[in-house]
Amino acid sequence: MKAAVIREYGKIAMEEVEKPVLLDNNVLIRVKYASICGSDQHIFKGEFHPRTKLPLIPGHEFAGVIEEVGRNVKNLTPGEKVTVDPIIWCGKCAACKVGHYPACTSLKLIGIDLDGGFAEYVSAPSHMVFKVPAHISDEYAALVEILSIGFHASARAGLEKHDDILIVGSGKVGNSILHAAKTITDGRIILADILDERLAIASSAFPDITTINITRTDPVAFIKELTNGKGVDIAFEAVGHEVPIAGKFNPVRTCINAIKGGGKVCVLGLSDHPSEILMKELIWKEARIIASRVSHGEFSKAIDALDKGTLDPDKMITGVLNLEDAQNGFELLEKEPGKNLKILLKV
Repeated sequence: MKAAVIREYGKIAMEEVEKPVLLDNNVLIRVKYASICGSDQHIFKGEFHPRTKLPLIPGHEFAGVIEEVGRNVKNLTPGEKVTVDPIIWCGKCAACKVGHYPACTSLKLIGIDLDGGFAEYVSAPSHMVFKVPAHISDEYAALVEILSIGFHASARAGLEKHDDILIVGSGKVGNSILHAAKTITDGRIILADILDERLAIASSAFPDITTINITRTDPVAFIKELTNGKGVDIAFEAVGHEVPIAGKFNPVRTCINAIKGGGKVCVLGLSDHPSEILMKELIWKEARIIASRVSHGEFSKAIDALDKGTLDPDKMITGVLNLEDAQNGFELLEKEPGKNLKILLKV
């Protein structure tokens, strides 16, 4: 089969590789579309080394059609449209024993630790395969994984119907939180970033949200004025690798200062650098910091929302390229991050 393979960091190219072996409890999926994720960008640049081993076929956000099913698989049949939750947990560690799979101490992901969806075929455990209604486009189906992250973060933070929220970072993860939140709360949603183009992408999907460019507007002061000094109920940090801005708090501290008394901060950004915070600012509010990683069964929620038409993921897709052009896709995301959000690869 054909696959886009990383053999050295900074380069991804098409190769002929062996088709995956179909295991008894797995299904073989013919991939239609795969999406380039922020994690894929880090892998591409070598920033997940030594976790990721080369050569690697990346791609943990993908969707396709079942080609074959293993002999023990009963609930799935060839020809069905599906997407795959790429998480593989051990089932033995303390977190797994209480059903907290995203915190598995040896968590692996298809497309990061194992070969993934930038290929014609992928083999996946049947219990991690989710059926997608036929009327949902293949392109949208490839976004279910990133959308599920937004639903998981909303669940971790306990987002409720009338909550006001701040999302710091309007990249892939920030947009996924935005989409999920719009199905849950009718409160204010404020989105903050340093790139006007990304803020515009989010506003085009949901014109009623409030956007802030942090380089020009102090988000904490703005939110205090907007909420009559109260602050938001929940602030989500979805930046990770921050760009320091003189005179402004870092993203996590921004979130702490933007919440109300007793509010919550949900952190998703996977930065490799420490974030300085002043603990008394958190203590004074008796606030909570919550971490959110990947998803925990929220694929069904994302698919259901797509089925009902309550999401507008079309605005998240800023480009579609053939799999053969994967190198160009990665370069576009690096060179023009404001203009490019989700680039899909047509397999």
